[in-house]
Parts: sequence; C-alpha cells; structure tokens
Amino acid sequence: MLKQLIDIICEFVEIEPEEITAASSLRNDVGATSFDLMNIAVEVERSFRIRVPDDRLPLIKTVGDIAALIDTAKSRA
Repeated sequence: MLKQLIDIICEFVEIEPEEITAASSLRNDVGATSFDLMNIAVEVERSFRIRVPDDRLPLIKTVGDIAALIDTAKSRA
C-alpha cells in the first residue's frame, strides 16, 4: 500500500519515489503545495475507495499520516 501511495504522490510533485519514506514531510521533504495535497487526497480516495474527511486534511503532515488514514478507513469498511 505504501508503494501505491508513493506512486500517487509522485503524480503530483516532482520527486523520485526512492526519495519518499513514510516519515517524509509532505511539505518540507516532498515539496507538496496545498493544491497538490488536495489532488493527492482526491486520488487517494479514488484509488483506495475511501473517504478523506475534510477536517482531517490539515492534520496530515507526513506520508505515514496518509497511510494511517487509509488503514483506519479500510478497517472501518
């Protein structure tokens, strides 16, 4: 799942997948803008068939935060 998530992130920012880990900061390490984050969230919802609550978006700081959100959503389904 992490590899698929990293591939999604790489669709929206100019970074090599090898440079991204679960601990990578989406803004500082990956270089994602607010617009990129919205696009990533939409693609995560589509690809993993989950819903990312709008109030959770500001809390997402790292790639691992997105992975945890996916895991939580999948476990509730």
